[in-house]
Amino acid sequence: MSLVTDTGVFSGDRVDPGTRLLLQEAPPPPPGAVDLLDLGCGYGPLAVVMARRAPDARVWAVDVNERAVALCAENAAAHDAAGVHAVVVDDSGTPVDSGTTLPRFDLVWSNPPIRIGKPALHALLTTWLDRLTPEGRAVLVVQRHLGADSLATWLGEQGWVTTRLASRAGYRLLDVAARSAPE
Repeated sequence: MSLVTDTGVFSGDRVDPGTRLLLQEAPPPPPGAVDLLDLGCGYGPLAVVMARRAPDARVWAVDVNERAVALCAENAAAHDAAGVHAVVVDDSGTPVDSGTTLPRFDLVWSNPPIRIGKPALHALLTTWLDRLTPEGRAVLVVQRHLGADSLATWLGEQGWVTTRLASRAGYRLLDVAARSAPE
């Protein structure tokens, strides 16, 4: 499929190898009327594919970049991905449009913005992974040389059971289970 992109949006000239690995190797979205999240949606390649693979799902595509969210919405409309809800959020994960309320998520797919630095990345992931349903999972793709293995270790130390689903071309695909509620 062909997607509309623009400058200032991550990997605007092509689907990057990490996102491609996620699309090829991630387990399919759960069936039914579930809530899925494309965290850091960019122009929407993950959101559009999630919506097409799970047509009964609500796919929440969030990003801090207004232009990226607009492109994601445009691409979803162009590819009959009616379940995509493209939402601009602030750095804390709060929708900029106060009329939007985000649910808890059954599945998250993300090629997270590793280059924002560890403290900001850890805060971002904590915010969004804590929004998983009790049975929810996240699938993250991270470059090995940008800290995939140390991120997997950190996630485990925070209580998210993390396993490697795949490794290819310098990328790791991580499966992250929702944290158990404290007893």
